[in-house]
Amino acid sequence: MTAFDVTLSDIEAARDRIAGRVRRTPAYESGDISARLGRRSAVKMEALQLAGSFKVRGVFNKVLTLSDDERRRGLVTVSGGNHAIAVARVAGTLGLDALVLMPKTAARFNIDLTTKFGARVELCDDAAQAFAKAEDYQRQGRLFVHPYDDPAIIAGHGTLGLEFLDDIPDLTHVFVSIGGGGFMSGVAAALKARRPSLTVYGVEPTGAPTMTEALRADQPVTIRPTSLSRTLAAPFATHRTMAAARLLLKEILLVEDPPVVADVSWLLQTEKLLCEPAAACVLTAAEMVVPSLPDDSVIGLVLCGSNLSLDDLDAWRRPSL
Repeated sequence: MTAFDVTLSDIEAARDRIAGRVRRTPAYESGDISARLGRRSAVKMEALQLAGSFKVRGVFNKVLTLSDDERRRGLVTVSGGNHAIAVARVAGTLGLDALVLMPKTAARFNIDLTTKFGARVELCDDAAQAFAKAEDYQRQGRLFVHPYDDPAIIAGHGTLGLEFLDDIPDLTHVFVSIGGGGFMSGVAAALKARRPSLTVYGVEPTGAPTMTEALRADQPVTIRPTSLSRTLAAPFATHRTMAAARLLLKEILLVEDPPVVADVSWLLQTEKLLCEPAAACVLTAAEMVVPSLPDDSVIGLVLCGSNLSLDDLDAWRRPSL
């Protein structure tokens, strides 16, 4: 069984390495969310991060650990969304060549942002094919920047957890979304290392239960996601991220798409923040379990990204005929 191999010192080193490259996003207590959940509640506004999500934290940390020779080889990665956008943004900032393999189901909004930041995009039939092609490009000499199964990526993401506890030190229960598990792994590792008594919940859509299925099978399982939360549509978890889930999570909560879409609208109306479904799902999940938590709990919601087309939101909210 693979052990989880990212430590607090790795995350602290990443924080120093990427300082000044990414935004230190705000975290604050929300009166409206506290009233809705019936417990003191705070949000980490990572939806305000550069390139629209937490992903630049991990990508900057990874690329800044590479040698000059490795950087000159050019980057290749697989992503249908936020990781693609982040790799393009980081590569553009540092003057590197980047190729992004995206499934044909990727949102046009995400494809356009990726090319806008300077990466080249190659569309594939699905994510599984994209990963296979990435291995081919790696054999040809490019450096593969895995979207979630990489200790440097995970450590970079963990810097968010350090910031959240610095700003809201009495957090007791934190909700984090799961795609392939790299984000959850880093954030949960930072939170639990700094405050072992803190409870972390993972959140997945019922249409993209990547980690849930992997843990049930006790091994990575390839799935075909159907959820509207496309940035959580990783085709498989990995032994590393599964180890993190076993070690760090209280449980994984599954949420349906319709209430998540409603919470995208609610957060926009109430908090004045546009969140993608992958972020809003943590509010949906928290409402499921918070009534069972102690009255003095302090709830933390990580709102991880904002790369959402308003056209998509309008379509999701429109009743089907």
